[in-house]
Amino acid sequence: MSSNLSNQVSTALTRWLGTVQARSADLPASESKVVRLLLTDPLFVGTSTTAQVADRAGVSAPSVVRAARAIGFSGFTELKLEIARARGTTEFFAPPGELARDAPMATVVETAVRSGTDALTALVGALDPVALEAAVDALRGAGQVLVAGAGTSAAVAADAVFRLRTLGVRVVRIADHESAMIATRLLGSGDVVLAVSSTGRTATTLAVADAATSAGATLVAITNQYDTPLAALAGIALVVGGAPLSTQVAAGGSRLAHLVVVDALVTGLSLRDPDRSRRAEHAGIDLPDIV
Repeated sequence: MSSNLSNQVSTALTRWLGTVQARSADLPASESKVVRLLLTDPLFVGTSTTAQVADRAGVSAPSVVRAARAIGFSGFTELKLEIARARGTTEFFAPPGELARDAPMATVVETAVRSGTDALTALVGALDPVALEAAVDALRGAGQVLVAGAGTSAAVAADAVFRLRTLGVRVVRIADHESAMIATRLLGSGDVVLAVSSTGRTATTLAVADAATSAGATLVAITNQYDTPLAALAGIALVVGGAPLSTQVAAGGSRLAHLVVVDALVTGLSLRDPDRSRRAEHAGIDLPDIV
């Protein structure tokens, strides 16, 4: 997210919490504890289970449900949905707001294409060639490469693994988060973690990124903006720019830009290390058509 969008989300959430506070007078003690937790740490409540909220608030699970109802919601699920709406995260999977429900499919396609075109145009101006060269050098000398990416970034991470492996890079992506954390903690100064996250705020990807820096590995990030936790952690940030993500179509455009960065990394590695290109040729012997 850009700082402006982050401020907008923060303002919306603060306003929403104001409405919650206005509804929370004269609650029973157990329900009041839940509401105090909500007002203090809404992100925790919005991303936790009923049992987790109950445990932290020091109440029973039914008290969490009763608290949600007491402040105007049908239950805990609706409360979490309203937190997500206030944060703006529900928009990520929604269609673009400028499209009407009866929009012709031709218009839908045009909107998706425009999103991709805008993302690629932004990439041309945003991607730092010096950072790209440094990332290629890091990959070229890496003992091991671990690729991390979750949600919509998982497809880009999988593509990076496939493409780098064809060049003989010792690369892996571990889907299980706990296993990925263990593997990352066992890396060293000669290894690389390539982390992909459009928002730069995905919790599981950030955890792997933090573990990478703690282990002394080089962290290369592919992300949309500089002012994000992932970019701040990264030793090398490959920033693609573009509009902050708020819709599913925007996410598609972002993935296109990230895939182009992967292409650039692989191409750069091939050019800087011709032996890898020859290995890639041998890797393709006798394979069926894969394009």
